[in-house]
Amino acid sequence: MLLFTLFFALAAAVAPPEASDVLEGKPQGYCSPSGPIEATNCAYETIEGLNNELFPAVHDLVSFPFFKYYKVDLYRECPFWKDDSGMCMNRACAVQEADDSEIPEKWRASALSEVRLPDAEEAEGMAGCYFRNDDFCATDDDASPGGVYVDLTLNPERYTGYAGGSAHDIWKAIYQENCFGLSEASIADAKAGRGRSVAPPSFGMGAMGDDMQRAGLAPAETCEEKKLYYRVISGLHASIATSICANWLDRETGTWVPNLDCFIWRLAKFPERLGNVYFNAVLLLRAVARAAPYFHAYDIAITPPSLRLNEGTARGAVDDATRTSFERLLALAERADIASSFEERAFFTDPDAPIVMQQFKSHFRNVSRIMDCVGCDKCRMWGKLQVSGFGTALKILFALDEKDLNPETNPDLLRRTEVVALFNTLHRVAETLHSVASFREMWAERIAAEAAIAAEKEKRESDELATTSYSWVASGPGALGTAVLAILEAVRRHCRGCVGAVARWLASTRKTEL
Repeated sequence: MLLFTLFFALAAAVAPPEASDVLEGKPQGYCSPSGPIEATNCAYETIEGLNNELFPAVHDLVSFPFFKYYKVDLYRECPFWKDDSGMCMNRACAVQEADDSEIPEKWRASALSEVRLPDAEEAEGMAGCYFRNDDFCATDDDASPGGVYVDLTLNPERYTGYAGGSAHDIWKAIYQENCFGLSEASIADAKAGRGRSVAPPSFGMGAMGDDMQRAGLAPAETCEEKKLYYRVISGLHASIATSICANWLDRETGTWVPNLDCFIWRLAKFPERLGNVYFNAVLLLRAVARAAPYFHAYDIAITPPSLRLNEGTARGAVDDATRTSFERLLALAERADIASSFEERAFFTDPDAPIVMQQFKSHFRNVSRIMDCVGCDKCRMWGKLQVSGFGTALKILFALDEKDLNPETNPDLLRRTEVVALFNTLHRVAETLHSVASFREMWAERIAAEAAIAAEKEKRESDELATTSYSWVASGPGALGTAVLAILEAVRRHCRGCVGAVARWLASTRKTEL
């Protein structure tokens, strides 16, 4: 019983009580492997089970050239404030650009010179970028004049050391966009009154992981569309933070290792945050499933059409492997229990839905523009990509109908960068869930190790107590000392012979009295 008590005392000392639902997989709590995911038709165990197949499938997919090369403008000025002091000077913040010779010819600037950008009637313009009326975010594009190609596999999302006031400003501005009554100009004031969350200073998240706000919602007073916005942003924030904890720089060894304590204090302590990661997984998978007929016909080949007839080319073989991997992932999203996991028709149904939709788009577009204010290039790149990925998913679910998604009549519905962003964002979320499972295993190993240490300590202290007692008792009255010594020895042997020793002592005492 004592060992049992010590075990849970140690567990409570290692992590806050709120983290147990996440780390130990208890039936209560958002991230336990049981129960429905809020606002979906899906259960946690369904997503966790699917992720055993989803993560390796999407991890394989994003390694192919079509999905790993992403064009992004890392030098666009922040449209909301000027703060050169927020720039990250750490080497880990730098982005490794792709060699131009590695980029397929069909995407290069020379091949894109004839691509026509939307005119004023087709798109809303802004400095250095554009978006179409159906878009939920401002995004870079292969046809954009600015930007560079990046090999995403060479620039993993992980801890960079980017932290402090600049990172706080980014997330505060993003969360303020959840307040649908604010004007766009109000986010320029995000730098005033910076909020701070209470957390161990040794786990400053960096890479836009600081100040993860618990921006709560009042369910009775908040419409479903605003809750949707918050869940997406909160889940994005939690996913980024988990990636940082899972890829933490050990300054002593110079290696990237998982940081369990970082995960405990930034994520596991707040189960609702990880709950929103599961929600985002459902949202992204539903978007992929809804657009699956379009994706089945989508051109993901990197080989120019003039060379595709030559089946012996290396690039032709890569195209075939990419298509096989792509179809494998689409099949997972099209599973019946996944394809029906989210009901997009339940949103934007009120009479004022057009106004709410326009507000929703406006706020999400602002989030994509806020990403240009991130002072760490690598963090900016992943932030822009993932916001674009979620924007693409929202576009598929809420702005397009079945006619739009017909690949025969609308083959150019989605730009390549949107498709790349969507599936790389799904990869980030799947990897987050994979990391959660790994952190749970690490937690179990830590608890087992601490329990073993506690048991050894208990045994050592028990042995020392017994030895001390034997020496004291042996020096006492002969008959009594011998009897008590026998009792203690019996206790040491787990009470075997306890009753007999006591009985013999009582019998000898009675004879003496007689």
